[in-house]
Amino acid sequence: MIACYFLFFIVLRVLDVFIFDLDFTKYQQIEIFETLKESPWKFVFLAVIAAPVIEESIFRSLLKPSVQSLKLFLCAILYMTAVALIPEEGHWALRYSLLFGTILLAYYAMGQLISVAFYEKVSFRLNKYYLPIWILGAIIFGFVHIFNYVETFQIDLVLFMMIFPRIIAGFFFGKIKIENKGMIWPILMHSMNNSIVLVFLLPYTLSQY
Repeated sequence: MIACYFLFFIVLRVLDVFIFDLDFTKYQQIEIFETLKESPWKFVFLAVIAAPVIEESIFRSLLKPSVQSLKLFLCAILYMTAVALIPEEGHWALRYSLLFGTILLAYYAMGQLISVAFYEKVSFRLNKYYLPIWILGAIIFGFVHIFNYVETFQIDLVLFMMIFPRIIAGFFFGKIKIENKGMIWPILMHSMNNSIVLVFLLPYTLSQY
């Protein structure tokens, strides 16, 4: 995955210099940088824990799913709905603790209210289409990150180039899910990927403030 990153940025640099003259300064991750400035610990929590768990539960849980990963998918959808509806007042740590606590209860309830046979039937059907689920999951994962740069969905060449590394990452997160047959692996890989970015970018980002 890291080798693909390097190859992509080399090709991007060549295209930028010799063909397109791309202006990457017109899109900035303003909201993300504001979160980093106002609450560094919240930023680290979201990037290293919350985002890997929730995003992988949405985009990789349906890829050759087990009963557990199907329940994770449902819980992640419930989590995203709750985040959209619950006001942001109050300390972020309390808010997310309550959210994750509620999700754990929902995970348990889904195991009790929905039969294992139903999960297994859904899993069997989805397993047949693992390849399109893998590729589409990586592409959608990348395109969702457009909202890191703009408030409403739009696309141009610069934005596509900015999100393409996320598509690469999504492909490899799916690959490790298929090969290791467990959600913990793409979650850990996603967390490691974000952590590496933080190690390199945090000092530079903080120096801008």
